[in-house]
Amino acid sequence: MKALVYHGPGKKSWEEKPKPVIDKPTDAIVKILKTTICGTDLHIMKGDVPEVTDGRIIGHEGVGIVEETGSSVSNFKKGEHVIISCITSCGKCEFCKKGMYSHCEDGGWILGNLIDGCQAEYVRIPYADNSLYHIPAGADEEALVMLSDILPTGFECGVLNGQVKPGDTIAIVGAGPIGMAVLLTSQFYTPAEIIVIDTDENRLAVAKTFGATHTINNTDGKAEAEVMKLTHGKGVDVAIEAVGVSATFELCEAIIGAGGHIANIGVHGKSVTLHMETLWSRNITITTRLVDTITTPMLFKTVQSKKLEPKKLITHHFKLDQIVEAYETFGNAAKEKALKVILTNE
Repeated sequence: MKALVYHGPGKKSWEEKPKPVIDKPTDAIVKILKTTICGTDLHIMKGDVPEVTDGRIIGHEGVGIVEETGSSVSNFKKGEHVIISCITSCGKCEFCKKGMYSHCEDGGWILGNLIDGCQAEYVRIPYADNSLYHIPAGADEEALVMLSDILPTGFECGVLNGQVKPGDTIAIVGAGPIGMAVLLTSQFYTPAEIIVIDTDENRLAVAKTFGATHTINNTDGKAEAEVMKLTHGKGVDVAIEAVGVSATFELCEAIIGAGGHIANIGVHGKSVTLHMETLWSRNITITTRLVDTITTPMLFKTVQSKKLEPKKLITHHFKLDQIVEAYETFGNAAKEKALKVILTNE
C-alpha cells in the first residue's frame, strides 16, 4: 500500500509500505476512505513530538470500511463503515474505567504517534470494539471525519475543561481548526461573548460567520489591550489556548480575569513562562488535557441532527496520493485560506 511516512523533522514522503495485518485478536484492519491533516501532524513534522520515530506512518483521523477483524472483535464486521477515533482504548484498564481513554495503559494517542496511523490506504486499529464508531447509511462521511479528533478535542480540552457557562465572556486564542471547533461547541453553553484572536484575517472572518462576537487580529501584538478594552479592564472568564506556542499561552495568562479558567489545548514542543508573579492571587485555574473522546457519541448525535455542522470547517479537497501537496496547503493556511483538508482514497 501507499502511505505518508515521517523521516525526521521536516522530512516526509509518500511511499510504499507493507499493508497492515491483524496482530492481536482485538484488532481490525480498516481501508481508509477519507482522512485529514491535523495541527498536531504539523507539530510532529517540526520535531515537537520526539516519540514519533523515523519510518512512522502518521495521521490519526479518518473514516473507512472494515476490511478484516480479529477473532475477539464483536461489534464490527467486514464491510461496515466506521469513524476512527484518534484515541485507542482497551476499555478495561484503570484509566479507561475512569473515562481517561487518553491514558489507556495499552492505548491512548498511539495512532500516527507510537504505531502507524491513518494517512495511508489501510490502517490497523487496536481494540477496535472500543476505538471505532459505526457510520449509519447515508451519513456525510466528510463531516464525520471531524469527529475523529478536532470536535471532541475542542469540546473536551477547551469547553469542558474551561468550564464555559451561560453568560461567560470567553477568548479563543488561535482560529485554526481546533479553535474553530471550540467556537462551534462552546455555543452549547451560550456564552455571552466569544472573542477569537489570531493573526490570519481570513480565519477571523470565518470565525465571525461561525458565531464569534468579536475578532482581534494580533499581528500588531495589541490583543491584550483590545481584550481589556472589551471587558472593561476585567479580563475574560475563560481563555482557551489553541495554538501550542509560548506567546499564545502567555497571552491567555495576560487576559484572564479573576476567578477565570485557562484551558490549554495546544501541543507544546517548548517550555512556556508561567507568570506566577501576577497569577498567584487571582484564583486562576489552569488545565491541560489530551482528548479522551468520551464525548464522541454525544457529538455524533449533534452532527446527525444538524445542530452542529462541522463540514463548514472543510476548505480543501485532495486525493490521498496528493497528500504532500495537501501538507503544503495546510502548512500555509493564511496564504491558502485553509482550515481542514479532506483527503479521499479513490
